[in-house]
Amino acid sequence: MGCRIFERGGVYYASAACTLEEGGPVARRWFEPVDLDELNALNDRDMISRLGLVYTAIGDAHLEAEFTIDERTRQPFGLLHGGVSCAVSESMGSIAANLCVDRSRYGCVGVELNASHLSGASAGRVQARCHPLRVGRRMHVWQTDLFDAEGRQLCVSRLTVAVVTARDGPRSD
Repeated sequence: MGCRIFERGGVYYASAACTLEEGGPVARRWFEPVDLDELNALNDRDMISRLGLVYTAIGDAHLEAEFTIDERTRQPFGLLHGGVSCAVSESMGSIAANLCVDRSRYGCVGVELNASHLSGASAGRVQARCHPLRVGRRMHVWQTDLFDAEGRQLCVSRLTVAVVTARDGPRSD
């Protein structure tokens, strides 16, 4: 049986027979067309914009972004701050998960993040790539990898998000 991409309850799935290039086995098509300018405009309203993160590419199964290691992103000892790596991972995974669902019916919220800081860097550009490990009806798992300009992996992280029913208006609690 060949690759089959299907929708169920506002979430898209790919059959296990799909290759990553075809949109699977865990990759999926975004719920609606996605524009890089719109993604970057989302950053203008939140913490991640203060870190200089810019989305640079979007594929059928991944998001890419980059930022610079500078005074905003270093810890006191001069290296890329681990919290910045985590913030980038959380932001990219949350954005990606929410792009997979019908946002008029569902929202995706982070429930767990783990990160392994593999190498240190004190200057230069950092490239981040986020892709799904699992896209399910109630839960997604997204991996984000950070690399320096020489291709050295700085961090690998995994974000688990819950898919919840959208509520009317913002919550105050």
